[in-house]
Amino acid sequence: MTTPRSCPDCLRRSWLLALLGPYIEPLAESEVLRRSPELFALSNEELVAVTAPKVAGRLLTQVAALGEKDFEAQLAAASCWASCRHGDNYPAGLRDASDAPWALIGRGDPRLLDGLEPFDAVTIVGTPRATSYGREVARDLGQGLAAAGLVVVSGLAFGVDGCAHRGAQDGGGRTIAVLGCGPDVAFPATHRSLWRRITETDLVVSEFPPGAAPWRWTFPARNRIMAALTGMTVVVEAGACSRSLITADLAADLGRDLGAVPGPINSRASAVPNRLLAEGACVVRDAGDVLAAYAAVDGRPRAAGSPDPGDEHSNSAR
Repeated sequence: MTTPRSCPDCLRRSWLLALLGPYIEPLAESEVLRRSPELFALSNEELVAVTAPKVAGRLLTQVAALGEKDFEAQLAAASCWASCRHGDNYPAGLRDASDAPWALIGRGDPRLLDGLEPFDAVTIVGTPRATSYGREVARDLGQGLAAAGLVVVSGLAFGVDGCAHRGAQDGGGRTIAVLGCGPDVAFPATHRSLWRRITETDLVVSEFPPGAAPWRWTFPARNRIMAALTGMTVVVEAGACSRSLITADLAADLGRDLGAVPGPINSRASAVPNRLLAEGACVVRDAGDVLAAYAAVDGRPRAAGSPDPGDEHSNSAR
């Protein structure tokens, strides 16, 4: 297995983002961060000028001093590797996004990125405070979609995310966790065993370098990666102020499909999915609904053993 490589210029961007952590944090609830496509599409010089003008020169000098051997040493020490936008195994879905990460830092099996197209994977997101219904649905979806050969993408958070990852692994399939910190940092800490299992058998990726701490702003930032990687984002449960709505909006902006799991109309946890359904999102009751939606757009044959999109549980409403 060949280890992916990244050019030094793209890696400098990742290290710069880590240095900018405390400077971007005060903007986390501001209009600046809500315009993430404009913010993360900026050059290094422009990004520092917007977020940390008083220390711009020092930060740029600091990252400019880092050379290829520095990056190799830090990546190796953390059992990580890097793939950049100039490489062959950089995911096709990210190439569509103007604000895509310059480099992905990974820990785990890099082959999951080789030839990964949006319709090879599905993003599953939702509230960390999932109900028993939401946890069960997320796990079943992850298991069914992974068993059908799709890569399940989520964010390793509590609730829906963790259940989707576990379901994918239980289904004998593959999963990718996208983090808002370094890929060698198990966050949340109570998901350390899940993080370890994914790094050993599947893949954890981030646009941040090893050791980078999470900030409030890094989570909506990582959501744009989750939205771009796959052909559909499925919202299982999410309250009115959930970050999952950010992911759904970003996916829609990219022209990706949106799916939502219907829930009780009096459940706060189902507020966002029910709203998305009213606005035309694909109804997702099981893996078959996602597979039917993909088949309608992509036209590729389904994996053996996957649910039949023609049966009574798999007619996708769009």
